[in-house]
Order: sequence, then C-alpha cells, then structure tokens
Amino acid sequence: MDTDPHRWYQDKINEDFLQLHRIDETLYQGRTKYQDARVIRSRKLGICLVLDGKIQTSELDEHIYHEGLVQPVMLAHPKPEKVFIAGGGEGATLREVLRHKSVKKAEMVDIDDKVTELSLKYLPDHAGSSFKDKRAAAFHVDARKYLEDSKEKFDVIIMDLPDPIEGGPAAMLFTQEFYQTVHNHLTSGGLISVQAGSAHPTELLNLTAVNTTLKKVFPTVVQCVVYVPCFGGPWGFCMASLKHNPALLTAEEVDKRIKARGIKGLKFYDGETHRGMFAIPRYIREAVAKQKRVITDKHPLFLYQE
Repeated sequence: MDTDPHRWYQDKINEDFLQLHRIDETLYQGRTKYQDARVIRSRKLGICLVLDGKIQTSELDEHIYHEGLVQPVMLAHPKPEKVFIAGGGEGATLREVLRHKSVKKAEMVDIDDKVTELSLKYLPDHAGSSFKDKRAAAFHVDARKYLEDSKEKFDVIIMDLPDPIEGGPAAMLFTQEFYQTVHNHLTSGGLISVQAGSAHPTELLNLTAVNTTLKKVFPTVVQCVVYVPCFGGPWGFCMASLKHNPALLTAEEVDKRIKARGIKGLKFYDGETHRGMFAIPRYIREAVAKQKRVITDKHPLFLYQE
C-alpha cells in the first residue's frame, strides 16, 4: 500500500471513523468568506468538493444524493410551480428541480458564492445549464434572512445545506424558528425536504433531532435513507408536509408521475428506489421514536468539527 500522506485524503466521518481516498491531484485549496474549501481528484470518486474538511459531493455519486433529496417531494406535489432552495450552491439540486416542466420559478439562495464558482469550474455537470434557465434565479446571500424578508410562498422548499457545525454557515438553518419561517412560506399543499445527516447507527443525532424539530412545526414528517459512497455510509433526509405525504406513494404511482411529467435522465431514482428509500431500518425507527431533542435558536445543534 502506498503510504505517502500526500497521495491520500483523510475524510473524518466522525471521531472514531476515518475514510481514506487516494488523491490523484489537488485542484484547488483555499478559504472562502465562510469556510475552508478544497477540490480534489479522487481515484475512485472523481472530482470532489470538500468544505470544512468534509467531502460534500463527488462526480461518482452526486446523482444519488441530489435525486434522493429532490425528486420525492417534487413528485409528491401534484403541480410544483414555485420552488425555493436553501444552499445547493453546486447547482445540482437546481438541476433536479428544473427537470419538472411545471416549475415556473426556482430560487436558489446559497450564502457562499465561491462554492458556486468552484463548482462551475471543476464540477460543471452538477449544474449543467441550470443557471442559464430562464426559470432559475440564484442569490448569494443568507438564506434565512432572504426567506424571512420574502413575501412569496412556494410549493416546495429544499434544504441542501452542509451539516450544522459551530462557526459554519448553516447551523441556524436547522432550528425550530427557521422551520416555522419555512412553514409560513409554503402554499397550502407545500412540502419541504431537508438534508439531515448520517443515518449510520453511531451517528443518528442530526437525523433524529431534525425529525423531532420538524414535528414541532409540521403535521406530517417522514424520513428516508440513501447510501452515498462519498459520505461513507447511509444518509438521511427528512421530508415534511402540510398535506401530501411522499412516503405513501407506491412504486407504480412514482413511475407513472415520472412518465407523465416527461422526466428523463434520472440515474438513481424511480418507483422501486422510492419504496426502498422509505423502508426505514428498525434501528433508525427506534432512535427517531426515542429522540426528544428540539433544535432552537437558543440551543442550536453543532456536530463534530475537526
């Protein structure tokens, strides 16, 4: 085994679990206004965007994460026309939203313009032509303040945010107060999807606390899980709704809606995948049932940071 430390990237999944990736080259390393940023070319994952020491996305498997985050709530809504994305600076979440021809307006608000700049340069397929789409608008400001100041309502709101870490740009976008703001900006049949962190048996705090917090605000909250190789294991999303429940869609209904909406080019998601995503393992169901932690502005959740 090649032990040259310059040829390996050490991704700290948690204090007890490291994942090593062979690096062919480092394409960029620096600091944005808000976080450390690095772009590496991994032997197996391809080009990866790394923020604050954590791999955020890779060429190999980004479709798993982004299709899983976006498509269930978009398809659960009968006709999503206006969509808000908090985070998602790489442009891939916007790409998935714009697959739906019913969408008339999609706003992406990510505080860090450098993330978008790096992604367009090194990971152009993530966004594709999304930023040039006339239906799309991108803003690089604080997503919470932007939504608080907005008078618009949206059919779907998607939280494609980095994990809540102390000093990071996203911690205050996981709180009950912010979810109440999100609730107030949904149409009557609106849904939200939240990147909720690891679903590994040793790392369920984020997923379960987000679930508990959302239940303080929304009548319907469900979880789903996908396996994302670059994250080192299973990953969780929480989806909340004022009316429609994506977990109740059958495989046949999902495939029917994908066909009816003319959605093409999906690499991960279809009806069978949908049912698998919502078939939650027992250990997660039990952890969700036991979790009492509610994330608030006064008591935010901070995950481990190196």
